[in-house]
Amino acid sequence: MFGLCFCFRGFPVWLKYVPGIEFRTDNGPFKAAMHKFTEKIVSMMKAEKLFQTQGGPIILSQIENEFGPVEWDIGAPGKAYAKWAAQMAVGLNTGVPWVMCKQDDAPDPVINTCNGFYCEKFVPNQNYKPKMWTEAWTGWFTEFGSAVPTRPAEDLVFSVARFIQSGGSFINYYMYHGGTNFGRTSGGFVATSYDYDAPIDEYGLLNEPKWGHLRDLHKAIKLCEPALVSVDPTVKSLGKNQEAHVFNSKSGKCAAFLANYDTTFSAKVSFGNAQYDLPPWSISVLPDCKTAVFNTARVGVQSSQKKFVPVINAFSWQSYIEETASSTDDNTFTKDGLWEQVYLTADASDYLWYMTDVNIDSNEGFLKNGQDPLLTIWSAGHALQVFINGQLSGTVYGSLENPKLTFSKNVKLRPGVNKISLLSTSVGLPNVGTHFEKWNAGVLGPVTLKGLNEGTRDISKQKWTYKIGLKGEALSLHTVSGSSSVEWAQGASLAQKQPMTWYKTTFNVPPGNDPLALDMGAMGKGMVWINGQSIGRHWPGYIGNGNCGGCNYAGTYTEKKCRTYCGKPSQRWYHVPRSWLKPSGNLLVVFEEWGGEPHWISLLKRTT
Repeated sequence: MFGLCFCFRGFPVWLKYVPGIEFRTDNGPFKAAMHKFTEKIVSMMKAEKLFQTQGGPIILSQIENEFGPVEWDIGAPGKAYAKWAAQMAVGLNTGVPWVMCKQDDAPDPVINTCNGFYCEKFVPNQNYKPKMWTEAWTGWFTEFGSAVPTRPAEDLVFSVARFIQSGGSFINYYMYHGGTNFGRTSGGFVATSYDYDAPIDEYGLLNEPKWGHLRDLHKAIKLCEPALVSVDPTVKSLGKNQEAHVFNSKSGKCAAFLANYDTTFSAKVSFGNAQYDLPPWSISVLPDCKTAVFNTARVGVQSSQKKFVPVINAFSWQSYIEETASSTDDNTFTKDGLWEQVYLTADASDYLWYMTDVNIDSNEGFLKNGQDPLLTIWSAGHALQVFINGQLSGTVYGSLENPKLTFSKNVKLRPGVNKISLLSTSVGLPNVGTHFEKWNAGVLGPVTLKGLNEGTRDISKQKWTYKIGLKGEALSLHTVSGSSSVEWAQGASLAQKQPMTWYKTTFNVPPGNDPLALDMGAMGKGMVWINGQSIGRHWPGYIGNGNCGGCNYAGTYTEKKCRTYCGKPSQRWYHVPRSWLKPSGNLLVVFEEWGGEPHWISLLKRTT
């Protein structure tokens, strides 16, 4: 199962550089590309007879995704684009309804729908459209450098019951099965794991009690079905923070939902000829308006505890030091000034080298007084390593909230020519926001040296030499054939805690069918491959922060509530699909940017 946090909102990077293009607005080049793509997908679905009207399983089509907030930001051009997108989609004649989520002005016949943690208050823009919840958020994604969000099962189930009692007709969970952002597919600063605290976790195992508690709610709602599909609910007050939603059909079918919205106190309510005890922040389901078969706050399912059990405690590693790029390397090119990273790399690599020379006169005062000049670098992000004459001078990095960064440090320079090499690293492209065509990454400057005889020297506009990617990437060190093209150190010569280092080892697949993971907790930042396939970015060196206090299920949930792993790596364990493995001789390759201790890497099986 793959994660669904699409990098760059799913758009190909080349689209950004179509002349005159503006994304997701009333723009001719963008609309032409979008129409061509949508038409292609629909024609492929029709050719396979996948739509319900052809006898297939597809009952709904969606055009755009959560565009409403973007439209609000950009105004009239956004509104015109939304109308165009809806009309274009309907014109493709899929034979099934189209929906637009978080799009209050979706034009007929397109159905506007809700995404969020709660959708009970959502109302379609026409009373003849169904009340649909296209993304019921079961948790939240993990970002590198942040604590890990979880959502209590009681609150998730409460939100679903609350939606149904208010006339909701359709619920789609996001995510129901957690996933993994393999390779470089994650959005900016989004972790490789896309577990999302889903009912079925990233490894395909049940996340209890969330899975079982949702199952029990679905069973209770199924018992209410004859009444739910026959009539709209009648709402009755049962107290200050309590109410009943009653579905009483002409055929005599009756179902009721008894709700207590108080976040602190239980309530005893009278309904019909009986009394019912309602815990705080809960709903009881009565399929016959008499018997409470389910309450959202009473969990009748055992909890599962995530366990990782080592199956290979240590590997026999070999190491290869990545060379600092030089302007004389093959496949370099020189330009005046600083250029944007994604434009140069076309997103073919996370890495781009920026290189330039700085000439220092032997009469510079700092050479005598010992006051090293201050090098300041402004970058659009996302991470940066600074090398002076081949030696690492420092590392800086941004965050999801602020991907931009500044390096500012006094650096040692010598008389004559000094080589400044900057390794700029992207950590996924943006996946939310407006005008992606204007988002940038990399060292855009200015880059200055302060403390020279002349004062401050701006080196931004001088000639810079560029190199896309790493030498190890060019050599395909992550593959069997590529890894044999260089000499690897081992034993006493093995590099440890050394930045810019490649590691490789081989292993046999452990017996059994349990899901597998790598424990990367002792490493810093980089990439991991198994048999040439990228497991994704690892970044355990970015320690999670935030508030990890107690977690009370009662009360409105946000992604800032009920967090775990404060003061620890945001992601320590990395999913290894068994389908990528062979019985013996599996090649494991790690590229480590910051420096780590590979002898602590282990292979584990995931159990509950």
